[in-house]
This record gives sequence, C-alpha cells and structure tokens, in this order.
Amino acid sequence: MSFRVVIPARYASSRLPGKPLLDIAGKPMVQHVYEQASDCDALSVIVATDDTRIADAVKQFGGDVCMTSAAHPSGTDRLAEVASIMGYADEDIIVNMQGDEPLIPPKLIQQVAKDLSEFKDASISTICTPIDTVEDLFNPNVVKVVLDRLGYAIYFSRATIPWHRDAFMLDKEAIPVNVQYYRHLGIYAYRSRFLKQYSSLQVSPLEQIESLEQLRAIWHGYRIHVSLAAEPPGMGVDTEEDLNQVRSILLANH
Repeated sequence: MSFRVVIPARYASSRLPGKPLLDIAGKPMVQHVYEQASDCDALSVIVATDDTRIADAVKQFGGDVCMTSAAHPSGTDRLAEVASIMGYADEDIIVNMQGDEPLIPPKLIQQVAKDLSEFKDASISTICTPIDTVEDLFNPNVVKVVLDRLGYAIYFSRATIPWHRDAFMLDKEAIPVNVQYYRHLGIYAYRSRFLKQYSSLQVSPLEQIESLEQLRAIWHGYRIHVSLAAEPPGMGVDTEEDLNQVRSILLANH
C-alpha cells in the first residue's frame, strides 16, 4: 500500500490567528505536523497553503509546499487543487492531515490509508473513538458520527446523535446504558479520483448548517468508511488552552 499526505494550512483562524506558525517547543506548529507525517512511510508529504508566510516557514525547515487558491471553502477543496497541480493518478490515495494536530500518531495516518485501500467501494476513509464523558457527548465542538453495521458513516453531527429519547427524557447527566457514541477525528484518506469530483460537487445544505465538509460527500451519495482509531489520537489545537497543553506535552518530551 502506498499513499501521499497533504496538510492544508490556513493563516486565518477566528480563535488563533496564524495558528500553523505558532511556536511549540521551538518549532512552528506546522513543522510538528509535517514531522509526524514524515514518519509514516508516505510517498510524499506536502503542505498546501495560500499564505506566503506559511510557505516560507515550511521551506525554512526543508518541507515541500504547494501554493493554492485562497478561495477554497474547505480543506478538501484545497486538496483537490493539489491533486490537480501535482498530477496525481486517479487511484492514488491521499491522506488529509489537519494542520493543527501536532500530536497525531503516524500509525493513525497509515491506518486511514490502509482502510481506504481495503474498502474499494468507499470514496473516503476516516477514524473515530468512543465517547466516554457527558461533557464530550453534549459538546458541539466534538463531532459525532453514527455508523451502519458495516462501519460506513450514516451521518456526522455536532449534535448528540443518536438521541436516546427515553434515557434523555429522564437524565441528561449520564451516558445511556448499552449505547455507544463515537467521536469523529478529522483525518481522512481519499482517492485522487474522488477529490477531482468533490471540487465540482454542489455545496450541500447539511454541510453549511453543521459546518462539516464531509457531509457534502454523504449528501451526494458517496460512501465514507469509519474505523476505530488504533491508538489514542493526541489532542489537537483549537483554543489558547489547547495550545498551552500541547506546549507542555511537547516540552516535557524534549
């Protein structure tokens, strides 16, 4: 199995402007992500950005960068442009690594690529982990996914799904017994062929309502296979508090 990694990186962020360039243990965040990707035997690792500041930082640490349009509504659209620019073959597997996941284990990058290579009728593969706290269950920043019996995604939502009608009528302070809830982790593998199709698909109302780009694929009838993460994913960086925690973790490991 062979695959490529693309790391979409935007400078703009409502909560943490310039997030890819924020210093963590003496390196910009994007460098930590790049180094994790470089440890997973990918054919290539490329940062996709529309910002010259990010491009310059990547070149400074010796990474590969692809300049893309600033008009993309999502990271997947940015990947589609990279696939076109780089001339990737239709059957190439491309892993989309979020640029704010400096602690993600290389094993998870390999996992989504392997999963897509095995499930031939899936256009996308991704991963999830069990939800085991009520705080996460009702947190709209924790994206939930509901699966069918074969592990294909039925729906992704920021809401608490499935909604246990009877249990939640009585108590919203506990996870219902005999119900497994799953948190979606934002790492994806795509076939290059699908990426070229994705960029021409109409944006779906579900995607706009939930602000979840993977819903565009489901809306248009494409299948997404979801597997349980082979190991804990490590925390991402969405807030200043997250950033400080990740800094502490990485400084303690150096």
